[in-house]
Amino acid sequence: MQAPRSINPLAQTAVLLLADIASQHRLWGWSRLARGTNALTAAPGLMFSKILGSGYEGGFGLKPSASRQGVFALFETPAAADDFLNGSAVVKGYQERANEFFCISLQAWSCRGTWDGQAIEVGTEPQATGPIAALTRASIHVKKANAFWRYAPPSQAALEKVDGCQLAVGLGEAPFLRQATFTVWDSVAHMDAYARSGAHLEAIKAAQQRGYFSESMFARFQPLTMRGVWRGTRYG
Repeated sequence: MQAPRSINPLAQTAVLLLADIASQHRLWGWSRLARGTNALTAAPGLMFSKILGSGYEGGFGLKPSASRQGVFALFETPAAADDFLNGSAVVKGYQERANEFFCISLQAWSCRGTWDGQAIEVGTEPQATGPIAALTRASIHVKKANAFWRYAPPSQAALEKVDGCQLAVGLGEAPFLRQATFTVWDSVAHMDAYARSGAHLEAIKAAQQRGYFSESMFARFQPLTMRGVWRGTRYG
């Protein structure tokens, strides 16, 4: 039996939405990307937000998806995050127009770096058992983008076959230069085994040694709630 998840009622809480927009609503979906975070600004307790595109079929390549996209938002408390998930017009809009919709709320137990200057405060401890999530995002130096992308696809493609990876999605604010990867794992041990081996380890070393990023964030989370469907898999 999975141990109960401890929720810090005062800790910053992140939310990630993933949606595969139905074909008849594609124009609406593209307008979400064009408008950016304007629709989220009135959400109570919101500290930071991003509207994100995705790679083809939700993957990690340079070819963008015409239908898959995401929303990342950081709230002051889990209560504010829950109110957003359960009562926001933004969430309802995606649910009503998506063939697939997935949402997860999370509290960070580790965070290094920033996203557009925003850090995420650590508000919980890593769990000995049960799922954990990870967010890796980076702004890539223009002159080093070609070199970075020589390492990225083999590293990220390996996620599709990694033992213990429940969910993996490639996201981005801008093609080629502002990229993110979000994953959910069965345990910390499964995530660490992937991070310390193969193409992923080579990519990390190259990024550190060659200074590919102008800004980066590496955050690890305890999932609080997780539900919906993504790439044919039901969660929650």
